[in-house]
Amino acid sequence: MTDPTKYTERSHPKDPLHGISLKEIMTQLEANYGWEQLAELIPINCFKSDPSLKSSLTFLRKTPWARAKVEALYLKSKANWGRYK
Repeated sequence: MTDPTKYTERSHPKDPLHGISLKEIMTQLEANYGWEQLAELIPINCFKSDPSLKSSLTFLRKTPWARAKVEALYLKSKANWGRYK
């Protein structure tokens, strides 16, 4: 029997990523950092070698550890976007 007090991933309304698609996350990260800087921050091949939104989304949807790093960067970065403009 599963523990009813535990929430499944991304289902809790207080989750900061609730309702935000991976495509939206990647679009905002690429717009703010660019592929070159993303490859430095998260050294994965989909950012280093011929990067594109489509190839990155395909890889990240199949690779949970990489997606977790991208989501963590998004949350960290989003807190500071617009703060210094």
